[in-house]
Amino acid sequence: MDTLSIISENIIDEVEKDSLDFLEINPVDVRWDLNDTINTTFSNNLDSLVYTWYAKNTLKTKKPHQAPIELSTETIPDSVYIQRLENIPSLIDLSYNKIVRNYIELYSQRRRSQVEMMLGLSEYYFPIFEEILDKEGLPQELKYLPIIESALNPTALSRAGASGLWQFMYGTGRMYKLDINTFIDERRDPVKASYAAVKYLKDMYKVYGNWHLVIAAYNCGPGNVNKAIRRSGGKRNYWDIYFHLPKETRGYVPAFIAALYTFNYHEAHQLFPQPSSLPVACDTLLINEQLHFDQVANVINISKEQLRELNPQYRADIIPASKDGYALKVPFQYSAKFIDNQDSIFAYKKEFYFSIKDKVVNPSDRYQKFAHVTPKDKAKVYYKVKSGDAIGLIASWFHVRTSDVRYWNNVRRNLIKVGQKLVIYVPKGKESYYSNFNTMGYSEKQATLGKTVASSSSTVSTTSSTSNSNAPFVYYTVKRGDNFWTIAKKFPGISNSDIMRINNIKDDGSLKVGQKIKIQPKS
Repeated sequence: MDTLSIISENIIDEVEKDSLDFLEINPVDVRWDLNDTINTTFSNNLDSLVYTWYAKNTLKTKKPHQAPIELSTETIPDSVYIQRLENIPSLIDLSYNKIVRNYIELYSQRRRSQVEMMLGLSEYYFPIFEEILDKEGLPQELKYLPIIESALNPTALSRAGASGLWQFMYGTGRMYKLDINTFIDERRDPVKASYAAVKYLKDMYKVYGNWHLVIAAYNCGPGNVNKAIRRSGGKRNYWDIYFHLPKETRGYVPAFIAALYTFNYHEAHQLFPQPSSLPVACDTLLINEQLHFDQVANVINISKEQLRELNPQYRADIIPASKDGYALKVPFQYSAKFIDNQDSIFAYKKEFYFSIKDKVVNPSDRYQKFAHVTPKDKAKVYYKVKSGDAIGLIASWFHVRTSDVRYWNNVRRNLIKVGQKLVIYVPKGKESYYSNFNTMGYSEKQATLGKTVASSSSTVSTTSSTSNSNAPFVYYTVKRGDNFWTIAKKFPGISNSDIMRINNIKDDGSLKVGQKIKIQPKS
């Protein structure tokens, strides 16, 4: 999970406990993205002119070049926050209390860099949300929901399986007509998922007629909101049912209000949008034939990474054939190139990317059959994952990129298992050399890179305790922000599961700052 996802998942944990006094809430209860030449030149200049117009008229002011900002330590009075919230045109009640204040301070003080990243991303995503909300007649303020749902990360995936900017669960996504199969997950499509989210919100408003309750229901489901209403004696005010809501939902409305405030008054807190890699303007093309991102990238010279970024709904870099067609979003300046070279794009190495000529890609077919074709001048070898292996280590031993290993093996979030067989493509003639890695120990594999493995870390105290392999244990003190993955990275050859097994710990939630855990370094 990337940084932005982590922001949205862990944001509730940073609320100060003393902000809960006004509701007498127990702190323990709150946790919670030449003619031809002339014509060509004219066409290119025209495209450039239009793109420049878009840039001038859509970009917000960026952070000025200046010395580092010295933040004022002066406390902002409640009256200022209250007045500012009252000045924001909103159909949704923007309540203010100590919980809301503390979330505002979280966004504006303690999470500044992440908020500036989201401000930059909002320049791309907010116009999409605003257009759909306007078309459906819903309050524009609802565009801030994806801030707390996914931190504007279209590939965000929660532990419960919710996916996309709006964090739809599989069942709810299918209920609202989102296509989810081997090749496509429309929960990650910014446009289609936004339409689905708006329909869901409209349905909830018909039920509750109160936006606070609608927002709460979006987070925990209408069933939990209904239970809270019953347990409160039929009250339908969010703050009246606060205690009866699930713990992870109690801070959801305050976080929404604080996000709305911060985005409206970011300059007052010296927060400025950080430029993102997303383009200012895009064009959408309707694709009916099967198409691989590599075909587009190689013919019109666009980055495949950018295609992935703009089209996160395609899981295998493949757009399946469809009578109705699927959308392909490209930066505005590339749309004319695509149209001019359309036949060449679809014909480019067609047999290479699709194993059977003119066969329609059926989403029910296996992913690997279409996605993994042996690269030119490469041979395929298999590597069996061992305890302590990580995607980055394996990639370094085989002299390939980590992203390639993930792509070849459909690995998400670097998650691999002991015993899993990974496909690796290596130079022809070197199959035997790389196959030997299956019989080497960790030290031997590291030695091929010129690296020597130390038996223990000089910065960590050792003890006389031993494991079955007779290697000494070392103790590591958990620091703020640590999890099993970050700790394992400090000890070569050690995996998350090694640490969890030795310490008899089942999940990251069991780690506490200051806790000492045992590590058994690999020899």
